[in-house]
Amino acid sequence: MQKKKPIHSFHIPVMGLAFTVDSPIKVAQYGISSVVSIVDDILIEKMNAFYSKEYNLPFQTYGNKDIDARAKRITSYLNNVDTIVKQKFKEFKLSLSEKKEVLENFLELLPEFSELKNNLLNLIEKNSSKEVLQKWIQDNLSPGNIDVNIMTKLDNERYQNNEQLPAMYNDAHTALKGFAESTLQSSIVLSAGMNPRLYSYFENFEDFYPTKQDILSKKIILKVSDYRSAMIQGQFFAKKGLWVSEYRIESGLNCGGHAFATEGLLLGPILDTFKENKEDLITKTFETYTKALEAKGKYIPSTPLSLDITVQGGVGTADEHQFLLDKYKVDSIGWGSPFLLVPEATTVDTETRTILEKAKEKDLYLSNISPLGVPFNSVRNSTNEQYKTERLKQDKIGSSCPKKFLASNKKYTEKSVCTASQKFQQLEIDNLKSENLSPESYRAKFDKITEKSCLCIGLANAGLIETKNEAKEVQQGVLVCPGPNLAYFDKKLSLKSMVQHIYGKTDVLGSTVRPHMFVKELEMYVNYFNDKLAIFVNSPDKKQEKYLNKFHKNLMEGIQYYLEVFESNKNKLAIERLKTNIQSI
Repeated sequence: MQKKKPIHSFHIPVMGLAFTVDSPIKVAQYGISSVVSIVDDILIEKMNAFYSKEYNLPFQTYGNKDIDARAKRITSYLNNVDTIVKQKFKEFKLSLSEKKEVLENFLELLPEFSELKNNLLNLIEKNSSKEVLQKWIQDNLSPGNIDVNIMTKLDNERYQNNEQLPAMYNDAHTALKGFAESTLQSSIVLSAGMNPRLYSYFENFEDFYPTKQDILSKKIILKVSDYRSAMIQGQFFAKKGLWVSEYRIESGLNCGGHAFATEGLLLGPILDTFKENKEDLITKTFETYTKALEAKGKYIPSTPLSLDITVQGGVGTADEHQFLLDKYKVDSIGWGSPFLLVPEATTVDTETRTILEKAKEKDLYLSNISPLGVPFNSVRNSTNEQYKTERLKQDKIGSSCPKKFLASNKKYTEKSVCTASQKFQQLEIDNLKSENLSPESYRAKFDKITEKSCLCIGLANAGLIETKNEAKEVQQGVLVCPGPNLAYFDKKLSLKSMVQHIYGKTDVLGSTVRPHMFVKELEMYVNYFNDKLAIFVNSPDKKQEKYLNKFHKNLMEGIQYYLEVFESNKNKLAIERLKTNIQSI
């Protein structure tokens, strides 16, 4: 069976816990792929209850006494999303051949260079019969992928009757099982670094191995920051007879959510390395892969399976989109944060979306609110931030931590707790009181302790608000994590206008002058480097000195690379901003 070509050259990456939790239901019928977070099974069960009722599908709850409840909740929701998408796609295909308006709107979503669009237009121009049109649609169109995402390090142990359960009941393990046992034929996106124990767990599920038709029912996507990481992780999977079907490259800083800075390696040079070494990556990985399949006694493909290279993080114009396709030959480009302003594609409550519409460059910043201790992209004055500020005025600190997905600290306790929890923060403050600090020092340390926020609730609440769920946690407001690129988009957008912006048919950008995505990322890295350098000057450290030297070297090489790229494109504005960055290092 020949694989149908993707309709679009972009995808919607995972955002938060709720913002893309139901995106496939909204956009997959148009051939747009999106990614669902399956971290929060509690939110997922509530969304499942909502959509099951709306589409008259079977639904049951799973109590916490059921040792496998988490995986079952995830499987049940994914199965229902799969059913809904298939039904909506079937109805959409029928309406394409019967309703002129639906067909015209669909054509307006397609890029001008699309072979699929040109073939469809040819059929229309020939006045093809409805039967011919229906057959062509059936043979050529496919829905967008219903992909899922887990952060690999969110793999906390779980307990029952105060007894620690085996690793297969850890958070990430059960999320993987929930996906693996679903009816979906799609991919799982693994982000936030390598987890060998979790990666090994993939071996338990047959859908990740190839059939005799060289088909993978379920695929693996690795979100990576550089080529070396891709090779290491790809080989790890290959040694277990598991194929990585896509390497999803993400900007270290110019993205939403958690920001994992590289050692000064910039996106352009990273993409260039993948482009130059893609065939080597395929060859070496396939060699290891076939040996592992042989050792397991499994079917061995005669040629390498497909392997895509995709990219996301900061892209904001049609020119940038096409530039990435042409220069780096990537297979798809992730457009994340701008889609937060598209109600037809993402789930964001009205109040939060208004905050995002008004957000300028100064309002979007890297914060320290994440309990994981990793820089986190934030927007000022979110409703969750307002809630937390009011609580602090009443001397109320921390979260009750009902979900515990980010509980990873054992400083005071045998079981992991979250640094945003009331329990942890109170222990920290009790310690602080014993240090006899000056009022200024005490306040600075107090603020550092209490700035941690409950991401589990804040990133999920938009889903509850939009589905009119009366859960108690809704009063805590919404925490949102857009990338800095959102500063240049300043209004609510229709799906049609956003897609047409991506393909250069219209321009939805606001009036704020927007730097090229590569330059914006570089400026963030320069600021990051200078901040680290300032800390080093006050507290010299050999290890940090080595890190900063490597960071500086990579930065300067990246700038030289960009100067050559923009020189060849005659982009004078980008060149001037690059030179300004050189002066500030």
